[in-house]
Amino acid sequence: MILRPLLPALAASLLLATPAQAGRRPAPGFDATLPTPPAMAPTEGAIFIAAAGYAPLVSGARAQRVGDVLTIILNENTSTAKTSTAKTQRTGSANITPPTLGPLSMTSTPLNASSSGSFNGQGNATQTNSFSGMISVTIAEVRPNGTALVRGEKRMLLAQGKEWIQFSGIVRLADVDAANQIQSGQVADARIEYAGNGTVAQSAREGWLSKFFSYISPF
Repeated sequence: MILRPLLPALAASLLLATPAQAGRRPAPGFDATLPTPPAMAPTEGAIFIAAAGYAPLVSGARAQRVGDVLTIILNENTSTAKTSTAKTQRTGSANITPPTLGPLSMTSTPLNASSSGSFNGQGNATQTNSFSGMISVTIAEVRPNGTALVRGEKRMLLAQGKEWIQFSGIVRLADVDAANQIQSGQVADARIEYAGNGTVAQSAREGWLSKFFSYISPF
């Protein structure tokens, strides 16, 4: 009977904890993009067939078409720090001497009153993140301004679970080097997800009962 009022909160907590307990899954939409089919049928007997693919004299075999593969060099380092300090102080005093004669006379002792207040608060926050590695992606869309939308993923099946890296963003084709590589810092609107599931990942998550008490705790 005591737990009956807590059932709605417990149900809400279980719903929030269900995805984490069930195990995360890679988000869809990061599959490799296939190259577009040739717009014209190849001409039989010709020496040069444009539809069969070729390496231009200037750009060589650099990735620049839909379906081409390029490598993203993941080198992300972020560091943030914030400090906040607040201090206030206020004092006041009053000295009143009542009259000693007449109908308003009360006492000959002066009345003294004083007040004071102070506040001192300080907060610090520091966060540092580092992520490095490599992932190969495919060009999903080539845009008229010389940029391209790239996306791809890497999945690894390990002994104690699965891990995956998903990447998407907009690259400038002129920044792709001769080895078809580009730094992740040169990718606009970059979205990187590194996650996994299994025994190791589950042991690092908070249990559903602990989440429930953290959810209803007023402190």
